Amino acid sequence: MSQTKSFNLPDLGEGLPDATIVEWFVKEGDVIKLDEPLVSMETAKAVVEVPSPFSGKVLKLAGAPGDIVVTGHMLAHFEIDPNLPQRAEGQDTGHHHGAPAPAAAAPAPAATQAPAAAAERADEGTVVGAMVSSNAVHTEQAVAVGGVKAMPAVRAMARKLGVDLSRVRATGADGAVTMNDVKQAAEAGTAKVGTAPAAAPQAAQAAVAPAPAARTEAARTPLSAAGKPMRTAPPGVVAKGQPEPLKGVRRNMARVMADAHSKVVPTTLTDDADIHAWAPGNDMTSRLVRAIVVACQTVPAMNAWFDGENLTRTLHAQVDIGIAVDTDDGLFVPALRNADMLDARGVREGINRLRQQVEDRSIASSELSGYTISLSNFGMFAGRYATPVVVPPCVAIVAAGRARFQLTPVMGGVETHKVIPLSVTFDHRACTGGEAARFLRALIDDLALMH
Repeated sequence: MSQTKSFNLPDLGEGLPDATIVEWFVKEGDVIKLDEPLVSMETAKAVVEVPSPFSGKVLKLAGAPGDIVVTGHMLAHFEIDPNLPQRAEGQDTGHHHGAPAPAAAAPAPAATQAPAAAAERADEGTVVGAMVSSNAVHTEQAVAVGGVKAMPAVRAMARKLGVDLSRVRATGADGAVTMNDVKQAAEAGTAKVGTAPAAAPQAAQAAVAPAPAARTEAARTPLSAAGKPMRTAPPGVVAKGQPEPLKGVRRNMARVMADAHSKVVPTTLTDDADIHAWAPGNDMTSRLVRAIVVACQTVPAMNAWFDGENLTRTLHAQVDIGIAVDTDDGLFVPALRNADMLDARGVREGINRLRQQVEDRSIASSELSGYTISLSNFGMFAGRYATPVVVPPCVAIVAAGRARFQLTPVMGGVETHKVIPLSVTFDHRACTGGEAARFLRALIDDLALMH
Protein backbone atom coordinates (compact mmCIF):
# COMPACT_ATOMS: atom_id res chain seq x y z
CA MET A 1 0.00 0.00 0.00
CA SER A 2 1.46 3.35 -1.01
CA GLN A 3 2.25 5.88 1.68
CA THR A 4 1.07 9.49 1.48
CA LYS A 5 2.45 12.49 3.33
CA SER A 6 1.56 16.14 3.63
CA PHE A 7 4.08 18.96 3.58
CA ASN A 8 2.97 21.97 5.62
CA LEU A 9 4.28 25.46 4.92
CA PRO A 10 7.38 25.84 7.11
CA ASP A 11 8.59 28.92 8.92
CA LEU A 12 10.51 30.58 6.09
CA GLY A 13 13.01 32.17 8.44
CA GLU A 14 10.92 35.23 9.34
CA GLY A 15 8.36 34.04 11.86
CA LEU A 16 5.46 35.36 9.79
CA PRO A 17 2.04 33.69 10.01
CA ASP A 18 1.66 33.23 6.24
CA ALA A 19 3.24 33.57 2.80
CA THR A 20 1.98 34.07 -0.76
CA ILE A 21 2.38 31.55 -3.57
CA VAL A 22 4.38 33.05 -6.43
CA GLU A 23 5.00 30.09 -8.74
CA TRP A 24 4.70 26.31 -8.62
CA PHE A 25 7.55 24.39 -10.24
CA VAL A 26 5.36 21.29 -10.50
CA LYS A 27 1.72 20.45 -11.13
CA GLU A 28 -0.54 17.83 -9.64
CA GLY A 29 0.39 14.40 -11.02
CA ASP A 30 4.08 15.26 -11.51
CA VAL A 31 6.84 13.19 -9.90
CA ILE A 32 9.38 15.21 -7.94
CA LYS A 33 12.60 14.18 -6.24
CA LEU A 34 13.88 15.10 -2.80
CA ASP A 35 15.15 18.71 -2.56
CA GLU A 36 14.07 19.64 -6.06
CA PRO A 37 12.36 23.06 -6.31
CA LEU A 38 8.70 22.77 -5.35
CA VAL A 39 7.38 26.32 -5.13
CA SER A 40 8.50 29.92 -4.69
CA MET A 41 6.78 31.87 -1.90
CA GLU A 42 6.73 35.60 -1.26
CA THR A 43 7.37 36.66 2.31
CA ALA A 44 7.77 40.05 3.91
CA LYS A 45 11.20 40.61 2.44
CA ALA A 46 11.90 38.27 -0.44
CA VAL A 47 10.78 35.54 -2.79
CA VAL A 48 11.95 32.26 -1.25
CA GLU A 49 12.32 28.95 -3.05
CA VAL A 50 10.95 26.00 -1.08
CA PRO A 51 12.41 22.57 -1.95
CA SER A 52 10.47 19.31 -1.80
CA PRO A 53 10.95 17.35 1.44
CA PHE A 54 9.96 14.07 -0.25
CA SER A 55 10.41 12.08 -3.45
CA GLY A 56 7.19 10.97 -5.07
CA LYS A 57 4.04 11.93 -6.93
CA VAL A 58 2.39 15.27 -6.24
CA LEU A 59 -1.23 14.55 -5.34
CA LYS A 60 -2.45 17.99 -4.31
CA LEU A 61 -1.21 21.58 -4.21
CA ALA A 62 -2.46 24.19 -1.75
CA GLY A 63 -3.57 26.82 -4.23
CA ALA A 64 -2.80 28.96 -7.25
CA PRO A 65 -0.24 31.76 -7.63
CA GLY A 66 -1.39 34.72 -5.58
CA ASP A 67 -3.08 32.60 -2.90
CA ILE A 68 -2.01 33.03 0.74
CA VAL A 69 -1.02 29.95 2.74
CA VAL A 70 -0.90 30.01 6.54
CA THR A 71 2.35 28.83 8.13
CA GLY A 72 1.89 25.29 9.40
CA HIS A 73 -0.94 24.51 6.98
CA MET A 74 -0.82 22.08 4.07
CA LEU A 75 1.30 23.25 1.15
CA ALA A 76 1.44 20.01 -0.86
CA HIS A 77 0.39 16.37 -0.53
CA PHE A 78 2.60 13.55 -1.86
CA GLU A 79 2.44 9.85 -2.63
CA ILE A 80 5.86 8.63 -1.48
CA ASP A 81 7.92 6.63 -3.98
CA PRO A 82 10.05 4.08 -2.03
CA ASN A 83 12.31 3.58 -5.06
CA LEU A 84 13.48 7.20 -4.99
CA PRO A 85 15.81 8.75 -2.38
CA GLN A 86 14.07 9.93 0.80
CA ARG A 87 15.31 11.91 3.75
CA ALA A 88 16.21 9.73 6.72
CA GLU A 89 13.66 9.71 9.55
CA GLY A 90 14.55 12.27 12.18
CA GLN A 91 16.99 14.11 9.93
CA ASP A 92 16.70 17.81 10.73
CA THR A 93 16.07 19.95 7.67
CA GLY A 94 15.21 23.15 9.47
CA HIS A 95 11.68 22.85 8.08
CA HIS A 96 8.89 22.30 10.55
CA HIS A 97 6.31 20.51 8.44
CA GLY A 98 4.61 18.27 10.94
CA ALA A 99 0.94 18.58 11.80
CA PRO A 100 0.04 22.11 12.82
CA ALA A 101 -0.79 22.80 16.43
CA PRO A 102 -4.43 23.58 17.21
CA ALA A 103 -3.70 27.29 17.44
CA ALA A 104 -1.36 27.45 14.45
CA ALA A 105 -3.64 29.80 12.56
CA ALA A 106 -3.43 32.48 15.25
CA PRO A 107 -0.04 33.75 16.51
CA ALA A 108 0.29 33.47 20.28
CA PRO A 109 0.65 36.72 22.22
CA ALA A 110 4.21 37.74 22.94
CA ALA A 111 3.61 37.34 26.67
CA THR A 112 3.00 33.60 26.26
CA GLN A 113 6.36 32.85 24.66
CA ALA A 114 8.87 30.92 26.69
CA PRO A 115 11.54 33.22 28.19
CA ALA A 116 14.36 31.35 26.45
CA ALA A 117 12.67 31.63 23.06
CA ALA A 118 11.94 35.29 23.63
CA ALA A 119 15.57 35.96 24.53
CA GLU A 120 16.83 34.08 21.50
CA ARG A 121 14.62 36.14 19.20
CA ALA A 122 14.93 39.50 20.87
CA ASP A 123 17.26 41.02 18.28
CA GLU A 124 15.54 39.82 15.11
CA GLY A 125 13.56 42.11 12.82
CA THR A 126 11.42 42.47 9.72
CA VAL A 127 11.43 45.01 6.96
CA VAL A 128 9.77 47.41 9.38
CA GLY A 129 10.18 45.87 12.82
CA ALA A 130 10.75 42.90 15.05
CA MET A 131 10.16 39.35 13.91
CA VAL A 132 11.12 35.80 14.73
CA SER A 133 12.65 33.10 12.58
CA SER A 134 13.63 29.49 12.48
CA ASN A 135 17.20 28.26 12.18
CA ALA A 136 16.63 27.20 8.57
CA VAL A 137 19.00 28.70 6.03
CA HIS A 138 17.44 29.60 2.71
CA THR A 139 19.57 30.54 -0.29
CA GLU A 140 18.23 31.80 -3.56
CA GLN A 141 19.51 30.00 -6.63
CA ALA A 142 18.84 30.40 -10.32
CA VAL A 143 16.45 27.52 -11.00
CA ALA A 144 15.81 26.10 -14.47
CA VAL A 145 12.07 25.73 -15.00
CA GLY A 146 10.65 25.13 -18.47
CA GLY A 147 14.12 25.52 -19.92
CA VAL A 148 14.57 29.00 -18.44
CA LYS A 149 17.03 29.64 -15.63
CA ALA A 150 16.15 32.50 -13.24
CA MET A 151 16.16 33.45 -9.56
CA PRO A 152 12.82 33.18 -7.72
CA ALA A 153 12.70 36.96 -7.31
CA VAL A 154 13.25 37.41 -11.05
CA ARG A 155 10.38 35.02 -11.80
CA ALA A 156 8.15 36.96 -9.44
CA MET A 157 9.04 40.24 -11.13
CA ALA A 158 8.37 38.72 -14.58
CA ARG A 159 4.93 37.57 -13.42
CA LYS A 160 4.21 41.02 -11.99
CA LEU A 161 5.25 42.82 -15.20
CA GLY A 162 3.58 40.32 -17.51
CA VAL A 163 6.83 39.18 -19.10
CA ASP A 164 7.28 35.72 -20.69
CA LEU A 165 10.68 34.55 -19.44
CA SER A 166 11.09 32.15 -22.34
CA ARG A 167 11.18 35.15 -24.70
CA VAL A 168 13.69 37.21 -22.69
CA ARG A 169 17.33 37.45 -23.76
CA ALA A 170 19.37 36.18 -20.80
CA THR A 171 22.58 37.99 -19.88
CA GLY A 172 23.29 36.47 -16.47
CA ALA A 173 25.86 33.90 -15.43
CA ASP A 174 25.31 30.43 -16.93
CA GLY A 175 22.51 31.77 -19.12
CA ALA A 176 20.30 32.95 -16.25
CA VAL A 177 17.72 35.69 -16.81
CA THR A 178 18.48 38.68 -14.57
CA MET A 179 16.20 41.28 -13.01
CA ASN A 180 17.53 43.86 -15.46
CA ASP A 181 16.75 41.56 -18.41
CA VAL A 182 13.12 41.33 -17.28
CA LYS A 183 12.77 45.09 -16.78
CA GLN A 184 14.28 45.84 -20.19
CA ALA A 185 11.93 43.35 -21.86
CA ALA A 186 8.97 44.91 -20.06
CA GLU A 187 9.97 48.42 -21.21
CA ALA A 188 10.51 47.25 -24.78
CA GLY A 189 7.28 45.23 -24.82
CA THR A 190 9.01 42.40 -26.69
CA ALA A 191 8.14 39.54 -24.35
CA LYS A 192 4.59 40.06 -23.19
CA VAL A 193 2.78 37.01 -21.86
CA GLY A 194 0.24 35.69 -24.34
CA THR A 195 1.26 38.00 -27.18
CA ALA A 196 0.34 36.45 -30.53
CA PRO A 197 2.92 36.60 -33.36
CA ALA A 198 0.44 38.38 -35.61
CA ALA A 199 -3.18 39.41 -35.34
CA ALA A 200 -5.78 39.00 -38.05
CA PRO A 201 -7.38 42.26 -39.23
CA GLN A 202 -10.75 41.22 -37.84
CA ALA A 203 -9.20 40.31 -34.49
CA ALA A 204 -7.31 43.59 -34.34
CA GLN A 205 -10.49 45.50 -35.14
CA ALA A 206 -12.37 43.61 -32.42
CA ALA A 207 -9.59 44.29 -29.96
CA VAL A 208 -9.82 48.04 -30.34
CA ALA A 209 -13.62 48.18 -30.42
CA PRO A 210 -14.89 49.55 -27.10
CA ALA A 211 -16.89 47.14 -24.99
CA PRO A 212 -20.43 48.12 -24.05
CA ALA A 213 -19.37 48.57 -20.42
CA ALA A 214 -16.63 50.98 -21.48
CA ARG A 215 -19.10 53.07 -23.49
CA THR A 216 -21.45 53.20 -20.51
CA GLU A 217 -18.62 54.33 -18.23
CA ALA A 218 -17.55 57.04 -20.68
CA ALA A 219 -21.11 58.37 -20.80
CA ARG A 220 -21.19 59.20 -17.07
CA THR A 221 -22.59 62.65 -16.37
CA PRO A 222 -23.60 64.64 -13.27
CA LEU A 223 -26.98 65.33 -14.92
CA SER A 224 -29.98 63.06 -15.27
CA ALA A 225 -31.72 62.32 -18.58
CA ALA A 226 -34.02 65.26 -17.81
CA GLY A 227 -31.06 67.59 -17.42
CA LYS A 228 -31.38 67.89 -13.64
CA PRO A 229 -28.56 67.26 -11.12
CA MET A 230 -28.18 63.59 -10.27
CA ARG A 231 -28.82 62.37 -6.72
CA THR A 232 -25.87 60.18 -5.78
CA ALA A 233 -25.42 57.61 -3.05
CA PRO A 234 -22.46 57.46 -0.63
CA PRO A 235 -19.59 55.24 -1.86
CA GLY A 236 -20.34 52.68 0.85
CA VAL A 237 -23.83 51.96 -0.47
CA VAL A 238 -22.69 50.51 -3.80
CA ALA A 239 -19.05 49.46 -3.96
CA LYS A 240 -17.32 48.53 -7.21
CA GLY A 241 -14.52 46.03 -7.46
CA GLN A 242 -13.35 43.27 -5.17
CA PRO A 243 -11.44 43.72 -1.89
CA GLU A 244 -7.77 42.95 -2.51
CA PRO A 245 -5.89 41.03 0.20
CA LEU A 246 -2.57 42.52 1.24
CA LYS A 247 0.37 40.29 0.44
CA GLY A 248 4.07 40.04 1.15
CA VAL A 249 5.69 43.27 2.32
CA ARG A 250 2.45 45.25 2.59
CA ARG A 251 0.79 42.50 4.63
CA ASN A 252 3.67 42.48 7.10
CA MET A 253 3.83 46.28 7.18
CA ALA A 254 0.17 46.40 8.21
CA ARG A 255 0.81 44.01 11.10
CA VAL A 256 3.94 45.78 12.30
CA MET A 257 2.40 49.25 12.14
CA ALA A 258 -0.64 48.09 14.12
CA ASP A 259 1.63 46.47 16.70
CA ALA A 260 3.73 49.64 17.00
CA HIS A 261 0.60 51.77 17.39
CA SER A 262 -0.61 49.60 20.26
CA LYS A 263 2.71 49.55 22.14
CA VAL A 264 4.56 52.85 21.70
CA VAL A 265 3.80 56.15 23.44
CA PRO A 266 4.87 58.48 20.61
CA THR A 267 5.72 62.16 20.91
CA THR A 268 7.00 64.27 18.01
CA LEU A 269 9.20 67.38 18.01
CA THR A 270 9.67 69.47 14.86
CA ASP A 271 12.06 72.23 13.84
CA ASP A 272 14.04 73.50 10.84
CA ALA A 273 17.75 73.04 10.12
CA ASP A 274 19.33 76.03 8.36
CA ILE A 275 21.69 74.69 5.65
CA HIS A 276 22.56 78.09 4.12
CA ALA A 277 26.25 77.47 4.81
CA TRP A 278 26.47 74.21 2.86
CA ALA A 279 29.14 74.07 0.20
CA PRO A 280 28.04 72.92 -3.28
CA GLY A 281 27.90 69.15 -3.76
CA ASN A 282 26.68 68.16 -0.29
CA ASP A 283 24.75 64.87 -0.30
CA MET A 284 21.49 65.44 1.60
CA THR A 285 21.06 61.87 2.83
CA SER A 286 24.73 61.49 3.78
CA ARG A 287 24.57 64.71 5.80
CA LEU A 288 21.41 63.51 7.55
CA VAL A 289 23.12 60.23 8.43
CA ARG A 290 26.14 62.06 9.82
CA ALA A 291 23.92 64.39 11.84
CA ILE A 292 22.03 61.42 13.32
CA VAL A 293 25.34 59.82 14.33
CA VAL A 294 26.44 63.03 16.06
CA ALA A 295 23.08 63.40 17.80
CA CYS A 296 23.13 59.76 18.97
CA GLN A 297 26.59 60.25 20.42
CA THR A 298 25.38 63.44 22.14
CA VAL A 299 22.20 61.83 23.52
CA PRO A 300 22.72 58.03 23.77
CA ALA A 301 19.19 57.55 25.14
CA MET A 302 17.80 58.02 21.62
CA ASN A 303 20.05 55.30 20.15
CA ALA A 304 18.53 52.49 22.15
CA TRP A 305 16.08 49.59 22.34
CA PHE A 306 13.29 49.45 24.88
CA ASP A 307 11.50 46.38 26.26
CA GLY A 308 8.09 47.60 27.38
CA GLU A 309 7.11 44.34 29.06
CA ASN A 310 10.18 44.08 31.29
CA LEU A 311 10.84 47.85 31.41
CA THR A 312 14.47 47.50 30.38
CA ARG A 313 16.56 49.69 28.12
CA THR A 314 19.58 48.78 26.01
CA LEU A 315 21.93 51.59 24.94
CA HIS A 316 24.06 50.94 21.86
CA ALA A 317 27.66 51.97 21.30
CA GLN A 318 27.33 51.61 17.51
CA VAL A 319 24.86 53.50 15.34
CA ASP A 320 23.00 51.27 12.87
CA ILE A 321 20.51 53.41 10.95
CA GLY A 322 17.42 51.89 9.32
CA ILE A 323 16.91 53.72 6.02
CA ALA A 324 13.27 53.66 4.92
CA VAL A 325 12.99 52.62 1.26
CA ASP A 326 9.65 53.10 -0.48
CA THR A 327 8.75 50.57 -3.20
CA ASP A 328 5.64 49.59 -5.14
CA ASP A 329 5.50 46.43 -3.01
CA GLY A 330 5.62 48.31 0.30
CA LEU A 331 8.08 49.68 2.81
CA PHE A 332 11.53 48.20 3.40
CA VAL A 333 13.92 49.40 6.12
CA PRO A 334 17.42 48.02 5.49
CA ALA A 335 20.09 48.79 8.08
CA LEU A 336 23.13 50.93 7.32
CA ARG A 337 25.55 49.22 9.67
CA ASN A 338 28.18 51.07 11.73
CA ALA A 339 27.21 54.45 10.31
CA ASP A 340 29.36 56.04 13.00
CA MET A 341 32.47 54.59 11.28
CA LEU A 342 31.61 55.62 7.70
CA ASP A 343 32.69 58.76 5.84
CA ALA A 344 30.41 60.50 3.34
CA ARG A 345 31.53 58.25 0.48
CA GLY A 346 31.02 55.11 2.56
CA VAL A 347 27.53 56.24 3.54
CA ARG A 348 26.54 56.90 -0.07
CA GLU A 349 27.96 53.58 -1.30
CA GLY A 350 26.22 51.72 1.52
CA ILE A 351 22.84 53.34 0.81
CA ASN A 352 23.15 52.69 -2.94
CA ARG A 353 23.95 49.03 -2.27
CA LEU A 354 20.99 48.60 0.07
CA ARG A 355 18.58 50.31 -2.33
CA GLN A 356 19.71 48.15 -5.23
CA GLN A 357 19.30 44.97 -3.19
CA VAL A 358 15.83 46.07 -2.09
CA GLU A 359 14.85 46.80 -5.68
CA ASP A 360 16.12 43.38 -6.82
CA ARG A 361 14.54 41.67 -3.79
CA SER A 362 17.93 40.07 -3.17
CA ILE A 363 18.59 41.68 0.22
CA ALA A 364 19.47 39.32 3.07
CA SER A 365 17.17 39.16 6.10
CA SER A 366 20.11 40.13 8.31
CA GLU A 367 20.20 43.51 6.53
CA LEU A 368 16.58 44.17 7.51
CA SER A 369 16.91 43.73 11.24
CA GLY A 370 18.67 45.12 14.27
CA TYR A 371 18.92 48.82 13.43
CA THR A 372 19.17 51.10 16.46
CA ILE A 373 17.43 54.20 15.06
CA SER A 374 15.77 54.95 11.73
CA LEU A 375 15.54 57.68 9.09
CA SER A 376 12.72 58.57 6.70
CA ASN A 377 13.72 61.08 4.04
CA PHE A 378 10.18 61.56 2.75
CA GLY A 379 10.95 65.13 1.66
CA MET A 380 12.42 63.82 -1.58
CA PHE A 381 8.77 63.46 -2.64
CA ALA A 382 6.75 66.08 -0.74
CA GLY A 383 5.78 67.28 2.72
CA ARG A 384 7.36 69.33 5.49
CA TYR A 385 6.69 67.74 8.88
CA ALA A 386 5.43 64.31 9.86
CA THR A 387 4.70 61.99 12.75
CA PRO A 388 6.81 58.98 11.69
CA VAL A 389 6.12 55.67 13.41
CA VAL A 390 8.55 54.32 16.00
CA VAL A 391 8.74 50.55 15.62
CA PRO A 392 9.84 48.62 18.73
CA PRO A 393 12.38 47.90 20.00
CA CYS A 394 13.78 51.21 18.66
CA VAL A 395 12.89 54.34 20.60
CA ALA A 396 13.33 57.05 17.95
CA ILE A 397 12.98 57.87 14.26
CA VAL A 398 14.11 60.97 12.36
CA ALA A 399 12.13 62.28 9.38
CA ALA A 400 13.33 64.93 6.94
CA GLY A 401 10.82 66.94 4.92
CA ARG A 402 11.15 68.78 1.63
CA ALA A 403 13.82 71.51 1.73
CA ARG A 404 12.59 75.03 1.11
CA PHE A 405 13.80 78.63 1.07
CA GLN A 406 12.61 81.11 3.69
CA LEU A 407 13.37 84.65 4.73
CA THR A 408 15.77 84.68 7.68
CA PRO A 409 16.61 87.78 9.78
CA VAL A 410 20.35 88.49 9.91
CA MET A 411 22.50 91.31 11.20
CA GLY A 412 21.60 94.31 9.12
CA GLY A 413 18.66 92.88 7.20
CA VAL A 414 17.01 89.75 5.83
CA GLU A 415 18.43 86.90 3.73
CA THR A 416 16.93 83.94 1.90
CA HIS A 417 18.17 80.71 3.50
CA LYS A 418 17.53 77.10 2.57
CA VAL A 419 16.15 74.99 5.42
CA ILE A 420 15.29 71.33 6.01
CA PRO A 421 12.17 70.59 8.08
CA LEU A 422 12.94 67.92 10.70
CA SER A 423 10.60 65.72 12.73
CA VAL A 424 11.78 63.48 15.56
CA THR A 425 9.33 60.97 17.01
CA PHE A 426 10.38 59.18 20.19
CA ASP A 427 8.88 56.65 22.58
CA HIS A 428 8.13 58.69 25.69
CA ARG A 429 8.32 55.57 27.84
CA ALA A 430 12.05 55.35 27.15
CA CYS A 431 13.10 58.96 26.53
CA THR A 432 12.35 62.26 28.18
CA GLY A 433 11.28 65.38 26.35
CA GLY A 434 14.56 67.01 27.30
CA GLU A 435 16.59 64.17 25.78
CA ALA A 436 14.60 64.38 22.55
CA ALA A 437 14.98 68.17 22.41
CA ARG A 438 18.76 67.97 22.96
CA PHE A 439 18.92 65.27 20.27
CA LEU A 440 17.07 67.54 17.83
CA ARG A 441 19.36 70.45 18.77
CA ALA A 442 22.42 68.34 17.97
CA LEU A 443 20.90 67.38 14.60
CA ILE A 444 20.27 71.02 13.72
CA ASP A 445 23.74 72.17 14.81
CA ASP A 446 25.55 69.52 12.76
CA LEU A 447 23.44 70.19 9.67
CA ALA A 448 24.25 73.91 9.96
CA LEU A 449 27.97 73.24 9.38
CA MET A 450 29.52 74.01 5.99
CA HIS A 451 30.96 70.49 5.50
